[in-house]
Amino acid sequence: MDLTGKTVMITGASRGIGAEAARAFAAAGAKVALVARSAEAIAELAGEIGAQAVAIPCDIARYWEFEQAVANCLKAHGSLDILVNNAGVIEPIARMAEADPDKWGEVIDINLKGVFHGMRAGLPVMLEQGSGSILTIGSGAAHGPVEGWSQYCSSKAGALMLTKMVHKEYGDQGIRAISLSPGTVATQMQRDIKASGINPVSQLDWSDHVPPEWPAKALVWMASEAADGFLGDEISLRDEGIRKTLGLA
Repeated sequence: MDLTGKTVMITGASRGIGAEAARAFAAAGAKVALVARSAEAIAELAGEIGAQAVAIPCDIARYWEFEQAVANCLKAHGSLDILVNNAGVIEPIARMAEADPDKWGEVIDINLKGVFHGMRAGLPVMLEQGSGSILTIGSGAAHGPVEGWSQYCSSKAGALMLTKMVHKEYGDQGIRAISLSPGTVATQMQRDIKASGINPVSQLDWSDHVPPEWPAKALVWMASEAADGFLGDEISLRDEGIRKTLGLA
């Protein structure tokens, strides 16, 4: 794909899927805005990618910070064409009767409110230009309960509904919204899940997880018209047909 002239903003860009997505979009010619709380990590990645990347430290749980991040993206790159809502956390993993209410709420602040904040801050820009893609990292956890993950399952179910809402409200105004359920991915989150030992996901072997390059490649594809059949819906990398389309073995 050739995304020359397009700008993509990626949350959670300091590592894992976010960092690989930044590399993949840059390789496709896009200008990238790297958003994360870890200023040092995104600055290092921006240096690796080069002049087409800008690092924007931001806590997406705070709307005013996300709004400022969008303003900084526009100042640096002049546009915002693609928003990748990737940032997400899962800890602390705990059964509901034992969960810390404040920590539980922090997961909602990042995984659900953070996604809304990105949509709310980015939509006016996209609506004014008459086009834009909002791609959100979803999860199979949005569709069924997983022991110890009440905060994660709830937040991902809510994030999927936000994707559907964007399509419902703005799909006829040039706004493309799609969710990506990547399956289990070989990132730090899976190490945290493994350490918890609470549910069957924690028992998976490292070799069972797909590399973060796979969802990164899927996101670049999702930014194109080729993925328009999934607007307002979710794409699953567990789907063999999708893997075949993307050339993933």
